[in-house]
Amino acid sequence: MAAKLRKGDKVVVLTGKDKGKQGEISAVMPKDNKAVVDGVNVAIRHTKQSQASQGGRLAKALPIDLSNLALLDKNGKATRVGFRIEGDAKVRYAKTTGEAI
Repeated sequence: MAAKLRKGDKVVVLTGKDKGKQGEISAVMPKDNKAVVDGVNVAIRHTKQSQASQGGRLAKALPIDLSNLALLDKNGKATRVGFRIEGDAKVRYAKTTGEAI
């Protein structure tokens, strides 16, 4: 099955504590059906100091389920993703505007 959301897509959170927040996908885990979005679902992790890195309380973006995310179209609204064949290539398109992503 083709991926509806990919790394680099601008998305909005639909449900949960971060509802309404927007961000860019930095990593996708298709087997877990999750994605990491910058600035969304952030938790504080306490790390020990080492020679390589400074310790302390570091903010880390945790994975969020793909079903709680929606792609943003060119108007800045949440949209569903569809697939169609253009020429000999399969492309994603925004259902609200109909334009290719």
